[in-house]
Order: sequence, then structure tokens, then C-alpha cells
Amino acid sequence: MPDPIFADARLAVLYDTFDGTRDDLDAYVSMVEEFGGRRILDIGCGTGTFASLLAERGFEVTAVDPALASLEIARAKPFAGRVTWIHGTAVNVPAIEADLAVMTGNVAQVFLDDADFLATLRAARNALRPGGHLVFEVRDPAARPWERWTPAATRRCREVQGIGYVEAWTELSDVALPLVSFRHTYRFESDGAVLASDSTLRFREQAEIGDALRVTGFTLLEVRDAPDRPNLEFVFIAGR
Repeated sequence: MPDPIFADARLAVLYDTFDGTRDDLDAYVSMVEEFGGRRILDIGCGTGTFASLLAERGFEVTAVDPALASLEIARAKPFAGRVTWIHGTAVNVPAIEADLAVMTGNVAQVFLDDADFLATLRAARNALRPGGHLVFEVRDPAARPWERWTPAATRRCREVQGIGYVEAWTELSDVALPLVSFRHTYRFESDGAVLASDSTLRFREQAEIGDALRVTGFTLLEVRDAPDRPNLEFVFIAGR
């Protein structure tokens, strides 16, 4: 089940405002061009920022996400009519002969158990054409990013169109590696409501992910540093 930040309608509408400019997507656009992709699969597309960006540039995009509230926001964005939206997970995507499948925004870390992670990788491979590529990022556990997930470091206030000012902060709930749990809290200035979304991510080691790719029939081609977050993330490039 998706976390409330993605699935609760009142929280999902805040996501784009608090997620910022998404400069991280520039690297993915470059890789789409690098690998000559025309037909793209966006796994865990969320509110559809990347899918709509690609559609605007003329790419054929299929985007899938299990959170209906996020998909409803995605479907209302410019150029969303050019995207094939699927409510579900990667296993619900047919063999579309995609050139490139992507998981942006650390989506690969939401799969807490091995069975779900391997099923997602197999589904991505099934959706790709022979010679296609899978690209995704994960945070490097050695960087211990959760140590910076404190209210003092994360507190911010943003004006959300149609809602007004909302204050948000993140606090760590539990660290039991490889699992890290945390809570996003939002306070609405308009009515004083306070809503929270609890999340857990799995931090896999680089070698562990490489093994998972091989088990699911991929060839690991390269592991890059994230250009927008150097020394903090791994970017995996695998081929079918």
C-alpha cells in the first residue's frame, strides 16, 4: 500500500510544491537521449512530473503508480494526455517493448522485501525490448542520509496553490538497517490541521542490487554517481 503522502488526496496535492524544482530529472532526460530511447516506461511515476516532461519532448511514455491520488494529479498536468497512465505496479505493465525503463526519486527503495523488489525488476525486464535499458537510483547507505532527517534540518513553509501556507518537517522514527523509518508532518495554516505520513525505505548495498539485477536477467552495465548529489547516491544502468 502506498504511503499517505502519495495516496491521501490532501497530502498528495502538496507533493510537487515540497519536492522542489526536480533538478535531478535533468540527468534522466540526458540518459534517455544517451541510450536513444523513444518509448519510455516510468515506474513509480508519482504525480507525473517526469512523464509529462518526456511527453512534452515528444517521447512515447507509459507511467505506472499504485497511488490513485497521485495519478489524478499527474493526469491533470500539461501534456498528460500524451501519456499512458496505469494505476498499479510494474507487474501490471504489459510487454510494451520499451527502450528504457526508469525509477526516479529513489523509488527502488520502497520495496522492503526481496520478493517485491525482484518482482519489480522482472516486470521491468518484461516490459523492455531486447537491448533495452533499466535506469534507477538509490541512496548510498554509507552516506547515512537519515542522520539529516531531523525537524530542525527539514522544517520549511510553502504556499500551495489553492490551499495556502503549509509547514512541513521530517523526523526519524527508527533505524534498523537495512530499514529506515521516518515521518513527514504537515500543518495547514488555513485550518490548523496536522497530518502525518509514515514511511520506511530499504537501503541496499551496491553489491546486493547488482546480484538482484543478475538474478532477474539483467546485465549490470554501469554504476554512476548521481550528478546532482555526488557521493550520496548510486545510479544503476542495466541492460536486457
